[in-house]
Amino acid sequence: MDTFIHLFFYSFILLFIYYQDMAATTQNNSKTTKRKNETQFVMHVNDQYGRIPPHDLQLEEVVLGAIMLETGAEIDVFNILSADSFYTDAHRKIYEAILHLSSAQHPIDIYTVTEQLAKEGTLEEVGGAYYIASLTEKVGSAAHLEYHSRILQQKYIQRQLIKIATEIEEKSYDVTNDVNDILEFSEKSIFDLANGNVKSQTQAMNDVIKESIAQIEEASKRTDGLSGVPSGFTSLDRITQGWQKSDMVVIAARPAMGKTAFILSMARNMTVNHKVPVLIFSLEMSAVQLVNRLIVSETELSSEKIRTGKLEDHEWIQLETKVKNLQDAPLFIDDTAAISLFELRSKCIRMKLQHNIGMVMIDYLQLMSGPPEVRGNREQEVSTISRGIKQLAKELNVPIIALSQLSRSTVSRGGDNRPQLNDLRDSGAIEQDADIVCFIHRPQYYGILQDAEGNSTEGLGQVIIAKHRNGATCDVNLHFRAEFARFEEWDSMGLTTGLAPLDDSGNMVQTFGSSMNNDAPGAGFDPFSSPNPFGGGGAPSAGDMGGIPEEAPF
Repeated sequence: MDTFIHLFFYSFILLFIYYQDMAATTQNNSKTTKRKNETQFVMHVNDQYGRIPPHDLQLEEVVLGAIMLETGAEIDVFNILSADSFYTDAHRKIYEAILHLSSAQHPIDIYTVTEQLAKEGTLEEVGGAYYIASLTEKVGSAAHLEYHSRILQQKYIQRQLIKIATEIEEKSYDVTNDVNDILEFSEKSIFDLANGNVKSQTQAMNDVIKESIAQIEEASKRTDGLSGVPSGFTSLDRITQGWQKSDMVVIAARPAMGKTAFILSMARNMTVNHKVPVLIFSLEMSAVQLVNRLIVSETELSSEKIRTGKLEDHEWIQLETKVKNLQDAPLFIDDTAAISLFELRSKCIRMKLQHNIGMVMIDYLQLMSGPPEVRGNREQEVSTISRGIKQLAKELNVPIIALSQLSRSTVSRGGDNRPQLNDLRDSGAIEQDADIVCFIHRPQYYGILQDAEGNSTEGLGQVIIAKHRNGATCDVNLHFRAEFARFEEWDSMGLTTGLAPLDDSGNMVQTFGSSMNNDAPGAGFDPFSSPNPFGGGGAPSAGDMGGIPEEAPF
């Protein structure tokens, strides 16, 4: 009897274990089936209604909860996320309320955020006070808040890329749209998205000083004593110390003053003598025309003979011999007409990566086309282009020289027809954005054959440095050889009277003050203090130097 009872008991235990295993297996199968059904449902939704944009609602809740949970946690988020970075409208409104509290320097927690949303009348729209409180329960700490924020920003960028791609697709299917407008829209949209998500980092003084010392040490090793890209004209480089990185240099003049000849002369000096890669955007002349002018300048053969090809035997030898200097020069020419700012930027970045260009030249600024949204307003269009060029110079960390036209004010003014800053055409933003503004002035062109001291002005080409953000303003005298469209050093002197002497090392004895603060102590000599050799009463007035340009006639 006892044996029977034991057998019955053990049998009952075995049956119980068996049914428990069966129940667990059934439950697991049910969960698996449920997950499969959920996956199939999502796949069905995606196939039937389209794909779901990249997002992570749980991570958004964690980020919002961490901001309200720990004081100061928002500091790591504000530099990364904007309200648009959040996927749902409720989360965007909560984040906007947090931004409002931060800007008002109010504490940020579940109570203040709830109160702010109630004031805005959006509390119930985001889920009420209960939902706000529940956000803080989903996070333990804000230890990984910055990392989580970057994940959300990546999701946002992916959504924006999808949106841009969809708009491009729609525009491409519309036969009424011009393909160039579609390309410009595509490029602008991508660049705007990229620029909006690239933020410069704050640097400590210690790191900046180390970088500055390294640049000074590098400059000290150069035999020419320059810190920037040499122009090839010693008299000019003594003032600028070479064209500096990230500087926007505007060279302006009336037609036929020699703007293109001047930058071609510099480009030749930079690429042939100093092996600095130079990229020229020629919006007015074709690449072949530009190279023909370089050949005329280099070989000293007449432009007529170069165009017609009617050369004597010795001239063919002269051509073949001297043109070899240009063949291996790292000079790149882009002759795209009416190039847009966005196309300019993309080409410059590509050339910087491929050839490490050290200088960009644009001939000339007013021939560029601005974004479609500002077309029709010439002043705003030129302002946008000018600001974009300055930003590009900083981004590439190379000097950009942009040629510019002057208004007819220089002609109607009379006298010595000397240009001034308020003669810059179309927009005052050119003067504001530029680090250096130079004018090219040839007195002989206006029939002025002698200066105030009786010296001949034949062949004189003055480079008037009217604005120099980091140095002195003065006049640099160069020799313009019209028959070869070439600028050379001035034989007798490089500068107008008042130039400080050089020491044994070729450096100026005196230190120049900034033209933006000429009255500061120790500003150095004033190059306009002596009488202007062509009249005009010395230095321009403060109004002339910084006035807003008048409307330029066409």
